Amino acid sequence: MDIKQVMVIGAGQMGAGIAQVCAQAGFHVVIYDKHVASLNNGMKRIHTFVQRAFEKERITEKQRDETLQRLQRAEKVEAVEKADIVIEAVIENMDAKAAIFKELDQLAPARTILASNTSSLPITKLAAATNRPDRVIGMHFMNPVPIMELVEIIRGLQTSDETYFKVEQMARALHKTPVTVADFPGFVSNRILMPMINEAIYTLQEGVATAEDIDTSMKLGMNHPMGPLTLADFIGLDTCLYIMEVLHEGFSDSKYRPCPLLKQYVQAGWLGKKTGRGFYVYT
Repeated sequence: MDIKQVMVIGAGQMGAGIAQVCAQAGFHVVIYDKHVASLNNGMKRIHTFVQRAFEKERITEKQRDETLQRLQRAEKVEAVEKADIVIEAVIENMDAKAAIFKELDQLAPARTILASNTSSLPITKLAAATNRPDRVIGMHFMNPVPIMELVEIIRGLQTSDETYFKVEQMARALHKTPVTVADFPGFVSNRILMPMINEAIYTLQEGVATAEDIDTSMKLGMNHPMGPLTLADFIGLDTCLYIMEVLHEGFSDSKYRPCPLLKQYVQAGWLGKKTGRGFYVYT
């Protein structure tokens, strides 16, 4: 495997987590965000989590120091000129992602693989925004990235075998378990998960049970570690709504129709844990 230099675009919760696991696994990582405040917060989050891992004796002092030494911040996207792979982790919006891929395609060396952490959007369409569609692929990490083992690898119609095998090897080097997924809306994880969350919201809207009882039913009755409404708050209700809209549009099937209550919460700005209120109130 010739991937050594990694660039992560986006320093939010997902981007910071991806940068952290890459640095811990021995890759040299540059993390970039066009918003300086987000970049500062992302770097701080990584330092906090790595220090916490050391304090809990999950890593040694040497591993902590080497991880942080392999991590650098980039003030400009032009830092991509040294990257073997770029992993994009920005807002789940096709126009935003396509614009980034277009810019990266112009700036990155021809060898550079462009990967997206998208949780639902078509890789084939993203690849078409570039002049290197054979080197575009989906690499969908789960949240929180340092803990969750799964990575969905999504091949676009144009993705080459070489690109796929390099990314699969990289996922294993990150101590993740890769699964190969075809380029369909929502892939596997969110195509199954989001309709379940959406149905849980319908049961709340219809007064079938309280949010607490809905979550308790799934935790104790189905052995889920977290109830669907708590999970929705953790993911972000705006993200849940966007993925349901992608599924609804992509399959033209009414079973994916977003629950009206989910839409209302998003319109109210009740997006979950990140705003302090969703199906639960957070302080």
